[in-house]
Amino acid sequence: MHNADIARVFGEIADLLEIQQANAFRIRAYRNAARVVVGQQLDLAARLAAGGELPKLPGIGADLSAKIHEIAASGTCALYEKLKRQLPAGITDLLHVSGLGPKRVQRLYQELDVQTPEQLLRAARDGRLRGLPGFGEKTELNILQAVEAQLKRPGRHKLAFAAQYAYAYADYLSQGAGVGRVALAGSFRRMRETVGDLDILVTAASPATAMQRVAAYPEVKQVLSRGETRASVVLHAGIQVDVRVVAEECYGAALQYFTGSKAHNIAVRKLGQGLGLKINEYGVFRGPKRIAGETEESVYAAVGLPYIPPELREDRGEIEAARAGKLPRLVELADLRGDLHAHTKASDGHASIRDMALAAAARGFTYLAITEHSRRLRMAHGLDPRGLERQIDEIDRLNAELSGITVLKGIEVDILADGTLDLPDSVLARLDLVVGAVHSDFHLSRERQTERILKAFDHPHFHVLAHPTGRLIERREPYDVDMLRIVRKARARGRFLELNAHPERLDLLDTHCRMAKDEGVLVCISSDAHDVSDFEHLRYGIGQARRGWLTMADVLNTRPLAELKKLLRRAAGG
Repeated sequence: MHNADIARVFGEIADLLEIQQANAFRIRAYRNAARVVVGQQLDLAARLAAGGELPKLPGIGADLSAKIHEIAASGTCALYEKLKRQLPAGITDLLHVSGLGPKRVQRLYQELDVQTPEQLLRAARDGRLRGLPGFGEKTELNILQAVEAQLKRPGRHKLAFAAQYAYAYADYLSQGAGVGRVALAGSFRRMRETVGDLDILVTAASPATAMQRVAAYPEVKQVLSRGETRASVVLHAGIQVDVRVVAEECYGAALQYFTGSKAHNIAVRKLGQGLGLKINEYGVFRGPKRIAGETEESVYAAVGLPYIPPELREDRGEIEAARAGKLPRLVELADLRGDLHAHTKASDGHASIRDMALAAAARGFTYLAITEHSRRLRMAHGLDPRGLERQIDEIDRLNAELSGITVLKGIEVDILADGTLDLPDSVLARLDLVVGAVHSDFHLSRERQTERILKAFDHPHFHVLAHPTGRLIERREPYDVDMLRIVRKARARGRFLELNAHPERLDLLDTHCRMAKDEGVLVCISSDAHDVSDFEHLRYGIGQARRGWLTMADVLNTRPLAELKKLLRRAAGG
């Protein structure tokens, strides 16, 4: 069991409770527990299996702690099994169809006996949804399109979910006798937001011994194939892993080849062909002689290129930039000076402002913006003007006590359907940072959704557009907006765009990051932290930023505090 497995059980408990219309606070407790558990760096199940104590986890009391023990030991818990018996197997899959919430899922089940996405597809095609209260023809069409898209989507795993299994398996393999190097490759190494399977390369004195260790991993559910130097297995988590043992002299060529992407590799091979070279996973060859391949750098050097970072290897101009000596020096996690999107227990977070600030300072940050939700988001206990005023005063008092870090006064304010903001100017004017976000009316037309955001940019106290497309990976499609118009309006008004690093979002898309860079709009990479452990999200945001070609100069929160404040004042004055 990994933290992701425990979190999955808690998440499905929350889904089942929602379908049953259970108490909202109880549902939220399980959602929060899932988020807290998956964000822990410590492997909770491993700690418990070794006889250790469960650490104190925010928002997790005795009841949830007991369930963590239960799940870690058996993979399930009594409540989860009880809830599953009360509803058809697989009905929670319906919650992942865009446009369906628990009330609609319950109605579909009770009125039409719809239990699976496949049954939903048939019902929508037959026109049986439109007669249900709260549906209608337009909703039926939207659901039809959403479920068709979901069923066509190949099985993929979110990057942060895959990471728990990737690093654990790689670490296990590295401890084998005679094993030299172990490297993760494929789309995982390129930091794609989702991955289909995992690729692991190993160098070993004895390939046969390494192959035995691959199959003996306790989390292997099925061995699909196993040869002298390669094996494919499926883990209990459902992730396929392809492991290859390669010779040391081929390591760099194999790593470059299996990192991909396919389009990038084809482009590199074409360059090699023009020079009379053959490039494959075994090396770079001139005739029968291997001339490079021990390192990735040697492979690229053989075709006259500098090393190209994995995140750029998508055949989107990186070859041309490398040939011209114009590859960017991509932003790194260490470049961030602070975080501009974080929540506390004043809204839907789990820690105090002080605890969040101290955790940020421990990461080397010099500033942290506290940006609670505004009043319209009631389920998140959003702040009204009076509540925000109290928090402003609290932050002022805290800044007088803290050293080494400054807490910035902010808000994640709702952008309403007409483009106005959810809080009055009188309180917004007191803030260092106003982050605006769309949290409702996702199905507005492209024109109306775009105009909504453009109008918000005209607000005198607006700074940053949060998670600009509103998508939740594999759960909610992005709303339809003209991103080029938004980026250009941001440039004209001196506003900024957020790259929300939460693994469920990773929003901006990498292509939109590139667009912002090309148009001269700064991006802030924010964690959307709800707890002290959530700052770990930033590594995924950095990966997305690097895929979007962003450098340190393209990112707002790489600036020192004084420069950041100047940019924020300029934006508000714009």
